[in-house]
Amino acid sequence: MLHRTKRVSGYAVVSIVVITAAAFTMPRGKESEADRTPGLHQQDIIVKGRMLVTSHACGDCHGGGDNPAAEGWLVGKMTPQQEFMIGPCAFEPGAQPCFRTRARNLTPDNTTGLGRFSERQIFNALRYGLRPGETADVEITSTIPGQGNFPAAPKYLAPPMPWPSWRHMPDEDLWAIAAYLKRGLKPVRNQVEDSEGPPDFWASEYTVEKIGPLETPAFPTARETGGK
Repeated sequence: MLHRTKRVSGYAVVSIVVITAAAFTMPRGKESEADRTPGLHQQDIIVKGRMLVTSHACGDCHGGGDNPAAEGWLVGKMTPQQEFMIGPCAFEPGAQPCFRTRARNLTPDNTTGLGRFSERQIFNALRYGLRPGETADVEITSTIPGQGNFPAAPKYLAPPMPWPSWRHMPDEDLWAIAAYLKRGLKPVRNQVEDSEGPPDFWASEYTVEKIGPLETPAFPTARETGGK
């Protein structure tokens, strides 16, 4: 799920997303579906997730554009022309370091997609940028590595994924997206090669100093009107 453009410092990265920096604090995930989205039925939750996936341009990178009926909807992209070059090579062919990143298959296929991951693992990927394949199915209660189920050695999604912006979305929205990806899509078998990355899986690039904390400032700030 990708947006527009931003760099990850240290690698002069061109991502496809404008990363909105604001707050790395305590998470807000809850246990039951009723708690997560009070008053909504399961299909309502899935339809809400569909709307969010469509309106946030997920299909622009993962396949299908903004049309859930399109061939290849969210199945991932595989051609070299659809890879994202991260590093100086994004500006100068052959420059190093250079990492090829690829939009993965988001359908619930058990082998090539998200089918083997839980909705909580998908939620944690959207909130914290943690790769679901290397992150346990647990509620995270801290953003400090090694505390509150946050991995001691976190492995992050490749930089084109705009999770630093998505992390500010309400819990209910992120759970709805997870529900749609798990239960609102038909599984499609499409193996996408894993993204490349540095040995620390971008951990040195996703620090509070570089992307800001998780919690946004209270509204209104000195630069806002308060709606009056």
